[in-house]
Amino acid sequence: MNNQTNVASYEDATNDDLSTKFYRAVWRWHFYAGLYVIPFMLMLAITGLLMMYYNVFETRFGVKPTVEVSGEMLSPNRHYEAAQAAYPNGQITRYIPPADATSAAYVEVVTESHGEDHGGHGGAGHVLSIDPYTNQVLGDVVKDDTIYYLANDIHGTLLIGDLGDRLIEVAASLGIVLIVTGLYMWWPRQGSNFRQVLLPNLSAKGRALWKDLHVTSGFYISVILMFFLLSGLAWAGVWGGKFVQPWSSFPAEKWGMEVPLSDDVHASMNHGALEEVPWGLEQTKMPLSGSDAGITGVAEGYSIDLSSITDLAYKIGFGPKFRINLPESETGVYTITADAWDSDTTDPTADRTVHIDQYTGKILGEVGYADYSLMAKTMAVGTALHQGDMGLWNIILNVVFCLTVIFLCVSGIVMWWKRRPSKAGRLMAPPMPNNVPLWKGAVAVTLLLSMAFPLVGISLIIVLFLDLIIFQNIKPLKRVLQ
Repeated sequence: MNNQTNVASYEDATNDDLSTKFYRAVWRWHFYAGLYVIPFMLMLAITGLLMMYYNVFETRFGVKPTVEVSGEMLSPNRHYEAAQAAYPNGQITRYIPPADATSAAYVEVVTESHGEDHGGHGGAGHVLSIDPYTNQVLGDVVKDDTIYYLANDIHGTLLIGDLGDRLIEVAASLGIVLIVTGLYMWWPRQGSNFRQVLLPNLSAKGRALWKDLHVTSGFYISVILMFFLLSGLAWAGVWGGKFVQPWSSFPAEKWGMEVPLSDDVHASMNHGALEEVPWGLEQTKMPLSGSDAGITGVAEGYSIDLSSITDLAYKIGFGPKFRINLPESETGVYTITADAWDSDTTDPTADRTVHIDQYTGKILGEVGYADYSLMAKTMAVGTALHQGDMGLWNIILNVVFCLTVIFLCVSGIVMWWKRRPSKAGRLMAPPMPNNVPLWKGAVAVTLLLSMAFPLVGISLIIVLFLDLIIFQNIKPLKRVLQ
């Protein structure tokens, strides 16, 4: 008898007033968006926790090696030689000096032994950890084979490249729809107050308890979740790569008209699955070596090599953590960079990138946080927060946030399962009320979303078509999906 009542309550919602009809329509959209989003949100939260662990407690390259202090550190050129001896035919692309007396130096080498890496370079990217005192190679890992990089690749592409990126972008965009519809559904109305949203009724039982916990948890993290989704979307291939990022990138012309520019952009310094260049610079053109441009960097009389470039980095204020990208062609440059995105610093406003001519040692260009556009500044801070790079408080906040997202996904599934009549044998989506005079508003909202987030707009149009035209008119589908 109870099951029949439940079924009737969902299928006979035809005489409601306008506000109730709109509420039911919003609930239906919240339900359908959740069907798609939940698997992605679970994946993003779990891989996010995994990456944060390695980023904070170990290293992105695996377990942090132990180094014993024994005399003076060898020069960066000697560390370079150790890496070259390990891979005589490899191309050394990046050097990370020891951050302190007990840290290893890291040298990245691209080899030809594993095909082509994600950065478009011919070969696999090896990371060698080197004892800075003895020049012993302590570890050798392929970057894309580490747990951190695997988690990052799943987090960004589902291991299927651009298709995965687009699927995740749709999920993140629909996540915004979930937030907006969820806030609307549970916003206090006549006969209710904010206390019911802010404090769950722990004395409730069954589905009512799950609903209260779901509502309260969702309300508290809604703003943070919106921030995470938007900062993630800014890295995505369509909304970020095609729309927002090109408008917000640093203009290379600011380095001066006399500095020649390459056809390569800063993103060419990414090696592997992870973007390692600040968001506001990825699409900015690189300067070229081989001209008389620039200002004094390495003093005259000194060789232009890894050691002198490292000394210059310390001299101009880099440290303790920074990285040096080496020239990869005859016109390439040395690039010294430190940014929160790569966990070089806990202060994103200290982001700094300097380019050095490989022949003259002159500084060709420098860009820091103050030079970023407003959106790039927002992304510099946002990315650091997103990764938990700003200290212990940030780590705790992100762990609580990820666990709450997992709970929201699980509680949403439990609420749906408890709402379904037993042995219903169908999806039991919230019913679409009849005669809802709001289709013009829905079309307007869809058009606005299409302009702001192209993939979510396209997705909503497809779902609208399927729901109103296909599912509503093909009885077998209507019965299974509703």
